[in-house]
Amino acid sequence: MAKEYDLVIIGGGTGGYVAAIRASQLGLKTAIVEKNKLGGTCLHQGCIPTKTLLKSAEVYRTMKESSDYGVLTKVEKLDFAKVQKRKSEITEQLYQGVQMLIKKNKIDVYNGIGRIMGPSIFSPLPGTVSVESDTNQENEMLIPKFVLLATGSKPRELPSLPFNKNNILSSDDMLQLDHLPESIIIVGGGVIGLEWASMLADFDVQVTIVEASNRLAPHEDEEISKEITQVFRKKGIQILTKAMITDSLEKDNQITVTVEQNGKKTEFTAEKMLVSVGRAANTEEIGLENTDIDINNGFIQVNEFYQTKESHIYAIGDCIGGMQLAHVAAREGTIAVEHMANQDPEPLNYHHVPKCTYSFPEIASIGMTEKEAKNKNFELKIGRFPFKAIGKALITGHPSGFVKLIADAKTNDLLGIHMIGPHVTDLISEASLAFVLDATPDEMAYTIHPHPTLSEIFSEASLMAEGRPIHL
Repeated sequence: MAKEYDLVIIGGGTGGYVAAIRASQLGLKTAIVEKNKLGGTCLHQGCIPTKTLLKSAEVYRTMKESSDYGVLTKVEKLDFAKVQKRKSEITEQLYQGVQMLIKKNKIDVYNGIGRIMGPSIFSPLPGTVSVESDTNQENEMLIPKFVLLATGSKPRELPSLPFNKNNILSSDDMLQLDHLPESIIIVGGGVIGLEWASMLADFDVQVTIVEASNRLAPHEDEEISKEITQVFRKKGIQILTKAMITDSLEKDNQITVTVEQNGKKTEFTAEKMLVSVGRAANTEEIGLENTDIDINNGFIQVNEFYQTKESHIYAIGDCIGGMQLAHVAAREGTIAVEHMANQDPEPLNYHHVPKCTYSFPEIASIGMTEKEAKNKNFELKIGRFPFKAIGKALITGHPSGFVKLIADAKTNDLLGIHMIGPHVTDLISEASLAFVLDATPDEMAYTIHPHPTLSEIFSEASLMAEGRPIHL
């Protein structure tokens, strides 16, 4: 039997369920179709489980370094099964919370695969959603005024290194490990690769990173890339840039690869390999062929309010490409729903979106890199300030890193803020607020930051940009 809704959302990840809650607040009768669990990749295969593992790695590393703090103790062993158990418990707790929110907001949830149907007896337009469950019952038909596609993404596979769940693994597979490998080759030095490399190195795994571009963190400012490379090498991580894997051989529960770098070929052997070369949109088997929706390079094409070519069908999050981040998907979903409800939302300014990498040290940034700003012909003033000159950073025991502030020398407008060091993924929120409020470096400099805190580095970097440093 067909059921009518104002909005049907295909995909119950961060973008999907946040959009559903906002739609409910606006009085729209809303349903979510989700084939797995509410919360999606971020909750179950990404943000939450990986950060939980990173916290365990941090505690383990701190215990090994305890004598530096005057605490003389020994680490007996690492109980990886318990580490994994803690990860699962935290994920489950948050999952229960999402389910409660959905119930509280009176949102219907259909478990199964949602497919968009073409024009039919139900509607002259494409958009009726057929829900196919894994039971043998008849498909349910949902007839919405609007459809929101929030189908997310999956780890991108290399044809030459297909995932086998044995020794060539995706980031999803890594979360299911029952033991830590002695060694690992990580293909890709972006966000996912850096986080896993940092975590595994802290767990005493021998790590080798193979990155095709000329530097780690290729989407960050070049100075950030240089700093993370230096720190990683000090941690014992082997780093190969401008490197390509030309051959691989699996034998005796190990994998041997041939890496070509600067015209020279070298073999590397490890117990496991993680392939982390980006994520591909989930756009198959959702009925796009029954619509006029445009796809480019695998991603759904949308306008600034996330409408597809079919104006009553919207798409958000990883399936549209761009900044594949949970907080971005959530905001995109909110804007899309408010546009459906004629709320006249402001389009998202992606220049104001912070990016975070939860490696050790952490990386966070917002706005343009120095190179991007120069390419746009801005006249720049730059303030750099090291964490080693910040008292609270010294207290943490890990004062490496810096903040780099980039501003337009003519207008004093902030163009970019780039950070690497302790707790910068939390500190970046001040930078985000500064961008939203159109703050200038001198306004950041004269904002009183309590002492001793890590946040003082913002005023110090701002004073550097103004040519009036105090503590350096």
